[in-house]
Amino acid sequence: MNEINELLKYGESEKAEFKKSTAQLEKGLKAVCGFLNHSGGSVYFGIHEGKVVGQEVSDSTLRSISQKIRQNIKPEVSPEITVLGTGKEKVIQVRVKEGLNKLYYLNGIAYKRVGAENIVIPPEELERIILNKRKKNWDFEICEDANLGDIDWEKAEWFKERYEFIIKRKIHTSSEDLLKSLNCLRSAGDKNKPTNAGVLLFGNDPQKFFPNTRVTIAVYLSKKVGTKHKDIRDFQGCLLDIIDETNEFINKNINTYSYLKEGQLAREDISQYPPFVLRELLVNAVAHRDYTTSGARVIIKIFEDRIEYQSPGPLPAGITPENILKETSHRNPVLMKVLNKIRYVEEVGEGWDRIMDEIESHPLHPAFPKIEDTGASVIVTIFSPKDFESFDLDLNDRQRRAIEYARKRGNITKREYMKLNEVSARTAHIDIKELFIRDIFKKIGVGRATKYTMK
Repeated sequence: MNEINELLKYGESEKAEFKKSTAQLEKGLKAVCGFLNHSGGSVYFGIHEGKVVGQEVSDSTLRSISQKIRQNIKPEVSPEITVLGTGKEKVIQVRVKEGLNKLYYLNGIAYKRVGAENIVIPPEELERIILNKRKKNWDFEICEDANLGDIDWEKAEWFKERYEFIIKRKIHTSSEDLLKSLNCLRSAGDKNKPTNAGVLLFGNDPQKFFPNTRVTIAVYLSKKVGTKHKDIRDFQGCLLDIIDETNEFINKNINTYSYLKEGQLAREDISQYPPFVLRELLVNAVAHRDYTTSGARVIIKIFEDRIEYQSPGPLPAGITPENILKETSHRNPVLMKVLNKIRYVEEVGEGWDRIMDEIESHPLHPAFPKIEDTGASVIVTIFSPKDFESFDLDLNDRQRRAIEYARKRGNITKREYMKLNEVSARTAHIDIKELFIRDIFKKIGVGRATKYTMK
């Protein structure tokens, strides 16, 4: 009771608000929101007009207070609820610290504590606070309800070892200090707390805090949405595991054709899509997405002729599908920095350049990617080479060169075939006839004007 007597002596203040009972919980929530947006404080239920009147206490009462706060105040917070006093003079104390992720809203309205009042934050002040917050990044912010126990320290140690291998020297610091230097942990009072990036990258259970941080992959049997799925999977866990497991699944669901090259005993493999492109677009989708968008997740659709990567949130300000090769901006710079340390992403600004180079150097030269910003998400589509299926056939090198020639020039004649491959007219005739029979070439014209195009 000493604590309550001390409170009664000073009355309500910028740190304390009194309510007669939890029947006034709705009004009490305004104070909780105000404390979060100011410097913290407590609401006491069971005090009226400077006297202790007592508050009935049960498990359901305490649970109801916690649920109401979590349901009505956003971003979500967990209050500290304590029962003071005994008998009929029990008082419920609901305490919150100053919020780490301001602004906080009660049913869409932001309050702040001024003296012993809870006032609505005026529009011009709201705008100033929001503008200042935009200068910071979501992944740098402290994850409100997480603590060091939510970090997978084995994963942190794995990261440290991989980083040491890459830089070829020993890191003489603890895993905790290393994560702090990478902004995966930050000081909060006298403790280190995980940031949002720290939870995503090294958390035991990131979905506990961010339910929609999973990746869904749907594999279709044709070129259209709506057809029967060959497979559909959800991947969750920490971001490092999601990247590795999802990349493995994608590679298992694309085609690799082997063919026998003349003069060689071993067969050569051609992948439907460049492996680097598959991984880089996957990492981009999870590292650049907008994690503040609720109810959205990364979705990857694998079709017979293309793969679509859909990532929540628009392109960052100043970046468009047209200038993405020239301009660089990161929505989540902490994530990108950590992933770059262990070579999960390219150096800053180099990822898209290499994507285009890898596609251009693919043996069958597929079309370049399509980038679409819908405003709600970014969709990147990569395309399978149109001639890919022909590489599943046992064609000779001459025929493959002719296919490439016809694809680039639009057509090929018998004379051009002979010159290209340095073969006789009879060999050229046999090779071209086989391509025609297999429905790879289409014949146009007659006699000396005959040309062959890709079908």
